[in-house]
Amino acid sequence: MRKVIAAINMTLDGFCDHTAGFFADEELHFHYADLLNNAGVILYGRTTYQLMQFWQTLLKNPSDEKSMNDFAISIDKIEKLVFSNTLKDTGWETAKLASRTLNEEILELKQQSGKDIFVGSRSLIIQLLNSNLLDEFQICIHPVIEGKGLPLFDQIKDRTAFKLKKTKSLKSGTTVFYYEPTSEITTNR
Repeated sequence: MRKVIAAINMTLDGFCDHTAGFFADEELHFHYADLLNNAGVILYGRTTYQLMQFWQTLLKNPSDEKSMNDFAISIDKIEKLVFSNTLKDTGWETAKLASRTLNEEILELKQQSGKDIFVGSRSLIIQLLNSNLLDEFQICIHPVIEGKGLPLFDQIKDRTAFKLKKTKSLKSGTTVFYYEPTSEITTNR
């Protein structure tokens, strides 16, 4: 069975939107390119998906940075499933709009053979946390306190306990924490 893995960037003070103070260096681009190369599909909400469309420009006009070009190639190749009530077309050959609810899509994708399912949008991660459908959580914490922005852990219904599986430290001071949910029972607040 395929695993559902949430992967997201966050500041030390818990903000995850792309206006936060993330610095994506070469090592971070290679990290995420490798992640995408080992995934079968990535799920996005509309907002994050539209931000990711930036990478299509590097396919036509490559950067001077190999890591950015490699990431652009990786994100272009991976199948993308977009959850949106407003988009009519994805504008990307490897992306399609979801036709069912997130939970329905996840339950079907998990039953299929193939590489793992990655989730890269805050809104989808929150829904999956609230539905107990995440198998792994990869939080990439940047050593910055932003003081404002979109909090990652907002609108969480129940307590979910996680066990740390491993960490990966990058030269920039950024650290990726790999967690899996424990069997501890979640409780309503």
